[in-house]
Amino acid sequence: QAQLVESGGGLVQPGGSLRLSCTASGITLDDYVIGWFRQAPGKEREGVSCINSNSFNTRYADSVKGRFTISRDNAKNTAYLQMDNLKPEDTAVYFCAAERLVVCSAVPHRSEYDHWGQGTQVTVSS
Repeated sequence: QAQLVESGGGLVQPGGSLRLSCTASGITLDDYVIGWFRQAPGKEREGVSCINSNSFNTRYADSVKGRFTISRDNAKNTAYLQMDNLKPEDTAVYFCAAERLVVCSAVPHRSEYDHWGQGTQVTVSS
């Protein structure tokens, strides 16, 4: 059974950095596109970034472009989201998701992904 576990969230001041991890078990991430999503209170879950299986393609939402970097280490069955220059509007629960039957050619949409983690809270506040 596929399981994704996010970690690395927390409280950070504006301008600070966090690195989220998404570790998979029960599946081999080599075969999957990874997407990162976030959901703020009262808002829909939105796509943040995606990376294809060989890391050649990545996409970012405009709101995070230039500040967030997605990466993966297939040998560790883990994906990452490096978040720099964080802003209060980045506050949300962050989720990773994995899907084989999708390509990372645009900002990911939640309807395209079947395997999800439970999420990790990121709070940006002074």
